[in-house]
Amino acid sequence: MEWKISPAPFPLGEKLAQEMETLGRVLLQFYRAVNLLYRRSAEGKQPEWVSRWLDLGKPRELIELQRSASFKNDVPRVIRPDILLTEGGFSVTELDSVPGGIGLTAWLNQTYANTGFQVIGGEDGMLRGFAAIFGDADRVQLVISEEAATYRPEMLWLAEQLNRRKGATFQVQSTAYQQFDEGDGVYRFFELFDLPNVANAQAIFALAAAKQIRLTPPPKPLFEEKLLFALLWNRNLQPFWRQELGEAFLARLKKIIPYTWLLDPTPLPPHAAMPELNLTDWQQLKTMSQKERDLILKVSGFSENAWGARGVYLGSDLSQADWSKAVDAALQDFDRSPSVLQRFHKPSQVEAAWFDFARNEVVPMKGRVRICPYYFVSGEGDAARPQLGGVLATIVPADKKIVHGMSDAVLAPCCI
Repeated sequence: MEWKISPAPFPLGEKLAQEMETLGRVLLQFYRAVNLLYRRSAEGKQPEWVSRWLDLGKPRELIELQRSASFKNDVPRVIRPDILLTEGGFSVTELDSVPGGIGLTAWLNQTYANTGFQVIGGEDGMLRGFAAIFGDADRVQLVISEEAATYRPEMLWLAEQLNRRKGATFQVQSTAYQQFDEGDGVYRFFELFDLPNVANAQAIFALAAAKQIRLTPPPKPLFEEKLLFALLWNRNLQPFWRQELGEAFLARLKKIIPYTWLLDPTPLPPHAAMPELNLTDWQQLKTMSQKERDLILKVSGFSENAWGARGVYLGSDLSQADWSKAVDAALQDFDRSPSVLQRFHKPSQVEAAWFDFARNEVVPMKGRVRICPYYFVSGEGDAARPQLGGVLATIVPADKKIVHGMSDAVLAPCCI
């Protein structure tokens, strides 16, 4: 990977750093509530459209696996939100349950801490957090697909660091690996849309279902869907969210998660309208002015276009023709790969710097930043606790509209 080197960690300030420390507990409860909502919907105890939406485009065998008793209460043990710092505070734009950057953030934390900086999570918080999610397993297999091959070097480094410590042995494996032993921990570093290219996926899932291995994240595609935020905002589900999240957690989530809609092409009655937008048909989305289109359109999940910066369209940055084309494609693909629409809160400008090795000098830079805290969930049931291992800052030049990892970006760990 290539990125620009920062001479110091990115400072969050005490208030935001405290928010990051406590946010993991809220997000874990959200995952648990989502899991319960899906299950009750499938059982007919909550609106049927919840499970129907979340099952769109999924193969029958994966739906059956997701609904099986073997994984009933399982949620991802690594939780990583994408957070944009905006003029109004911060926005959690999505959650990633199969995130890259674990090894990278661990390396950054270690490197900057060794030069005297007080990084969030400390020198080894990422390493301790990742190891803890596998409990008392003696061996942990990190299975990485070709689709995720970009992240193989950081996971090799992570395994090497963990193997220097007392505890489990960590090994990076390809999707051809089959020599799993009973009691192994297995980290699934492949997206569920990519199962046809993962030769050992069925063996892994069968062993996990039989409780012979400890697998995370579980084979539940609902956790890879961005439309979870549309469910949070859906007024029909507010009683459920209040009961399962509590008023305080629900209010906190709605304060930091932008309003999100699912682009469902089902016709509305003539007197009905999309909440907040006052549109009576999604086709009217195409006629909005550029100023009105401070909206992000993106693929919800279960697609090769649903991660990284792929399949993401900023309405105010596109011509009318290109925006219309993106809206049409989203509506046409609804049954196979639904998309969501989300309010865009523009990231505020921050002061940053990077070191130019060619000129041997520090270069100041105005940028926009995304921060990614990594929460590692250890323990079982009510005793499960999310631990903040570290926070990665991605700072792109101020003229970039969408913040993501790129060679022009400054990548740095965060400090208070």
